Amino acid sequence: MRIGLLLCLALFPRQEGEIRLLVRADDLGAAQAINAASIKSCTEGIARSVEIIVPGPWFPEAVRLLKENPGIDVGVHLCLTSEWENVKWRPLTHAPSLVDKDGYFYPMVRQRKDFPPGTGFLDAKPKAEEVEQELRAQIEKVREHLPRVSHLSAHMGAATSTPEFRAITQKLAAEFKLTLESPGAKGIGWGRKFEKPETEKEAALVEILSKLQPGTWMFVEHPAFDVAEMRAMGHVGYTNVAQDREGVTRAFTSEKVKAVIRDRKIRLVSYADLKKE
Repeated sequence: MRIGLLLCLALFPRQEGEIRLLVRADDLGAAQAINAASIKSCTEGIARSVEIIVPGPWFPEAVRLLKENPGIDVGVHLCLTSEWENVKWRPLTHAPSLVDKDGYFYPMVRQRKDFPPGTGFLDAKPKAEEVEQELRAQIEKVREHLPRVSHLSAHMGAATSTPEFRAITQKLAAEFKLTLESPGAKGIGWGRKFEKPETEKEAALVEILSKLQPGTWMFVEHPAFDVAEMRAMGHVGYTNVAQDREGVTRAFTSEKVKAVIRDRKIRLVSYADLKKE
């Protein structure tokens, strides 16, 4: 036990006063522009972990890209909702309590006042056994194609939205030996809902990183490109998706952002790195 601990510390030393940053790119599989931007954010930028939505329509391409980039850390973005108005996805399993009248996942975790009635996942009284079988199927599908998967996260928080569902997700994480959420990392972000305007994201991220104190931090965002595909995506309350997420991509690949990380000796880490430590 002690030998293993000493070996681990030798391979992955944690220096006194070190700033460590886990940058995560979410939603691979939901759109081609998301896939491409997320990979670029890892290979040319500061992201070190990506989350893949298994029921997403671009899941096969996401798998191919991740196979072509074996150094990128992968997590299963457990999905029980489908938020966009013009593109939808369905469960992998037969799960009548998880879907609307058209067979799609509900858009929101809970019913929103500004959404049509009958669009809340929890309000539809999903069955725990159907939640578990669907989440298990998604994990198994990713492991089938990408055995290196290291962790789980919850798309829109649905998979951990109640104590019962969180217990299911924790059980699956333990069963498949995967990390859940952010072990030992403190979340940071832009500071307000739907982030900074796309034109401010680069400067905002420079400022955030300039002020980071020693410790382990996590920054979660959604890179994409401002193309026709993304301009067709959106929902009530969030219609500037393409421009907003293009801003994320620019910030994640910014030379100014990378310079701050280099000058402050911030160590970029992944879920896999934290899991090893």
